[in-house]
Amino acid sequence: MQKCGGNVKIMNLALANIRRSKSATASLFTFILVAALLLNIGLMVITQINTFFDSKAEQLKDPHAIIMMDYASYNSSYGEFITKYPGVTESETEEIIKMDIAKYNFGDSEFANSTAIFNADDHRNIGALKLVEKLNTSSANDIFLPYIFKTNGGYELGEDFTITYQNKDFDFRIAGFFETTMMGTTNIGIMKFMLPEISYQTLADELGKLTEGLIISAVMEDETQSTKLLNDFIKEFPQSTVGDVWTLDIEMVKNVSTLTINIIAMILVAFAAIIVLVSLIVIKYRVSNSIEDGMTNIGVLKAIGYTSRQILSSIILQFVLIAFSAGVVGVALSYCLMPFIGSIISSLSGLIWYQKFDMIINLANIFIVAFSVVFVTLISAFRVRKILPITALRGGIQTHSFRKNYFPLENTGGGLHFLLAIKSMLSNVKQNIMILLIIIALTFASVFSVVLYYNIASDKTAFVNLFGIEPANVMISVKPGADTTELLSHIKQMDQVSKVNIFDFISTKIDNKTVFTNVTENYNQFENNVVYEGRQPKYDNEISISWVVSNQINKGIGDTVEVEYGTETVRFLVTGLSQSIGNLGQIAALTMDGIQQLQSDYKGTTLYVYLDGISNQNFIENVHEQYGDYIVETLDIAENIESQTGMYTAAVFAVMTMVLTITVLVVVMILYLVIKTMIIKRKKEFGVMKAIGYSTIQLMHQISISFIPMIITGVAIGGVLGYFYTNPMLSVLLSSAGVKRLDFIVHLPIILMLCVGILILAYIVSMFVSLKIKKISAYSLITE
Repeated sequence: MQKCGGNVKIMNLALANIRRSKSATASLFTFILVAALLLNIGLMVITQINTFFDSKAEQLKDPHAIIMMDYASYNSSYGEFITKYPGVTESETEEIIKMDIAKYNFGDSEFANSTAIFNADDHRNIGALKLVEKLNTSSANDIFLPYIFKTNGGYELGEDFTITYQNKDFDFRIAGFFETTMMGTTNIGIMKFMLPEISYQTLADELGKLTEGLIISAVMEDETQSTKLLNDFIKEFPQSTVGDVWTLDIEMVKNVSTLTINIIAMILVAFAAIIVLVSLIVIKYRVSNSIEDGMTNIGVLKAIGYTSRQILSSIILQFVLIAFSAGVVGVALSYCLMPFIGSIISSLSGLIWYQKFDMIINLANIFIVAFSVVFVTLISAFRVRKILPITALRGGIQTHSFRKNYFPLENTGGGLHFLLAIKSMLSNVKQNIMILLIIIALTFASVFSVVLYYNIASDKTAFVNLFGIEPANVMISVKPGADTTELLSHIKQMDQVSKVNIFDFISTKIDNKTVFTNVTENYNQFENNVVYEGRQPKYDNEISISWVVSNQINKGIGDTVEVEYGTETVRFLVTGLSQSIGNLGQIAALTMDGIQQLQSDYKGTTLYVYLDGISNQNFIENVHEQYGDYIVETLDIAENIESQTGMYTAAVFAVMTMVLTITVLVVVMILYLVIKTMIIKRKKEFGVMKAIGYSTIQLMHQISISFIPMIITGVAIGGVLGYFYTNPMLSVLLSSAGVKRLDFIVHLPIILMLCVGILILAYIVSMFVSLKIKKISAYSLITE
């Protein structure tokens, strides 16, 4: 019974402490709520995104591996190999319309990539059409599009949709949207469309045999073996790497599709950690402050029989109750926000996100927050055990307690209000350290999010370079059999053309590992140098490889690697290490002379054209008029980049907005908490100062000025850390995607504007909260 009574006493004491500081409790509750909310969202996305993608593939019965080719390139042994391959549970081969480079509007710009068009009415077991939305009526020119065209492309049911192929427009009406995991996003390189039987046959007849294609789809017992299946296929049929055969496996698609989603989730978790840190700093301040302010109460409690353990337990219980309740509410609210996060995921993946209830993550989240709070509270409040009742009743004074008088007014020059503000600042060291640390953390987080947004939405140069994209103006695909060198020579002589490069992208095997390989004559002519250590190859026996490939094959600069292309194998010297997000970082580079060691008649099939003084579209029209017989297709690279990066812009803007909003909220609440506490503690002092002639506005300025040095210092340190360490932090976040060194533009004027904005916000908030001084007067102090 005595133990039960003791527990009741502890609970009553904890609840009394909460009631006595309602506003401080509310602010701390909000901090922990926000931290738990962000942490729960981030952890749920990180832990569920891979299983979400896998379950979608299973639900849609999408293939785990596909091999696509021209009808003329098909060999019956291809299908037999896939069917008999160990682990393949089901396979299908069907005809498709295959467009090498098809163009269509996506978002606010034109997009171009390879396109596979399926007959929607064909019976298929793998990748069957499952519409998310559809029209109730049908027409002769209906088309079904991947769901990403609705979530990110800006299309609605019933709207017109035009595919441009070989300078000819094909017009359709959008009759429905479907989900697909394998060919449903703009960052894979190929897009899947479906046409009803009549529309399909009409288009096939109009295009003729040049677009006739076949696709082999395979479902496996273990989808993680899909990459091995395709590698073994290429090893079995090396001629397929030379012919027009295109492969795709679900592991690569999953990694590419979930990359940005995982990065956003990690940013949420990192920012949640910052908010948790802020909460812990506030708790330490609150505990230390409450012990100092309530020293007499502690003495009374000890004098009437409360033990140090009970008082300590009541303080811990007070903050545990706040942390636990805020954590539960934060977790609950995270599910309310998940539809918004789900819309971002859908816009990036083209798949509908269904949020699952995850009890383990929820409990882990609440436990992490509560444990952190208990740990900090225990450390901060442990000194209660050492306080004797008589010392506590004397307000903590043991023999004497005289603080140094900084800047004595009688012999220190300067304005009186400024000196009083500085004296106030120096007398609250713990409070100032708390504000300093919080402002540093929040400023750094704000700079981080603004830099990320600036490089994805404004100046995209560094972001585009991460994908290994060469920022030329126009890409020209040369017809098979045409003389690429002759066409390059003709285009070089055209007006407003500054330079032209052959730039091919082929699949090779390096030490038995399939790697996507760039081929050109001279890499010094390129604008985007993806090599961060060493150099690009110059001679016919040299190669550069990405650091991802380097780690996988355990080879570096100065080593030799065995490169296999078609039926030939040659050893090359590694001269540089490169980086790229594209193709999961598995890239390499050879010179034209180098690839000709593996295939002597290799001529190149793609030209990159750099323009000066003419629009891309005008040049495309001119080059088709003059050299149309050489050309399969042209591509406006700038338009294509705009379409591909548009989906990232909206997602990162949402993250930046959230970070800045929470930063504003935290700055407001911290200053409110600290200034209100200060006014309560110095109530008599302010009353006396008013009685001798100080105005309310003068005292408000004193309070605001006392915080400004710490805020300026915190903003300066946070801004400098953001300026110098945003790129290293982003490099760590993107390392799994193939990035080793990041060179995002850190635009100094924007950083300065952000820092000045935080300073102005802090000053305005401090002035606004200080208005509470208006109610203090000498008369009110006497009559209380």
